[in-house]
Amino acid sequence: MSDQGFERKNVLVTGGAGFIGSYLCERLLRDDARVICLDNFATSHVRNIEGLLSHPNFQFLRLDVNQPFPLESFQELAAFKIPFQGIQEIYHLACPTSIKQFEQFKIQTLLANSIGNYHVLETAVKYRSKVFLSSSSSIYGSRRQDRKFFQEDEEGIVEHLTPRACYDEGRRFSETMFETYRQVHGIDVKIARIFRTYGPRMQLFQGHLIPDFILNALDGKDVVIYGNESFKSSLCYIDDIVDGMMRLMQAPANIGPVNLGSDIDVRLLDVAQMIIDIIGSSSKVVFDDSMPYLKESGLPDIGKAKELGWLPLTRLEDGLQKTIDYIRANKMLLTTLG
Repeated sequence: MSDQGFERKNVLVTGGAGFIGSYLCERLLRDDARVICLDNFATSHVRNIEGLLSHPNFQFLRLDVNQPFPLESFQELAAFKIPFQGIQEIYHLACPTSIKQFEQFKIQTLLANSIGNYHVLETAVKYRSKVFLSSSSSIYGSRRQDRKFFQEDEEGIVEHLTPRACYDEGRRFSETMFETYRQVHGIDVKIARIFRTYGPRMQLFQGHLIPDFILNALDGKDVVIYGNESFKSSLCYIDDIVDGMMRLMQAPANIGPVNLGSDIDVRLLDVAQMIIDIIGSSSKVVFDDSMPYLKESGLPDIGKAKELGWLPLTRLEDGLQKTIDYIRANKMLLTTLG
């Protein structure tokens, strides 16, 4: 029995067919939840959830979070008994995340960080759901010379009129919306500031570093770093991030924002060379001009997450091997369907 007395809790995941969302849906199902996955495939793909579509406790709705979605009106959700049971938890992940197609999704990004939030938060108020916001390290601004680690109580520094402000400032405003609803309506809000995450199912050809490194190395092509030799990042494997998200959802109320990510700095040059070595590729690492929507972020101070019993446990070598194995096994399908 769940804490609410129901046999299984009902969980809504927006953006559930995306990279992180699909892993979260799988984990929730393994933990015996009923999962409603909402996605419009703007920057995700049905193949990420194909293995879940026949699961008796999983229901997919192809919807845009920027449009109203009255859950009780969908016949597909009859088994969830929403008029009686409601929704116990909401994970809000829906927001476009394509680096190379950022311009194409700017308005959708702006709306997801405002109107989409509104629809999610109103749903949480209606059902008194616990609600989780997948925020971003971008709210801290770019990496700074004077400080290596970002703590949750730091003030974010974001230029609000730049080409990528719809995302950066949008994430900040999203946090403001969720916190304001907590203050006004007393709902249990959780905010995770997620740092760079990698693993199988990431989009190809969209500027996401690790999958494009791997694909080029498998083909013997140059591995391109958009920046110089000093470009650094934290990299956290997908399983660890999902574990952190679920721990945070179960944490005490009013905990405030929590950083989730690796606090180990790695040079992308070293990561690219590690991928080449694991594959045994003849590829060379080359450098190209920086992309405006790909920036060098700082590192998370994860002291607050550690208090929840969370640590990123997957070694970089092991996570890269799993990602390589996935892309190698699915390379034909991934490159054909995009």
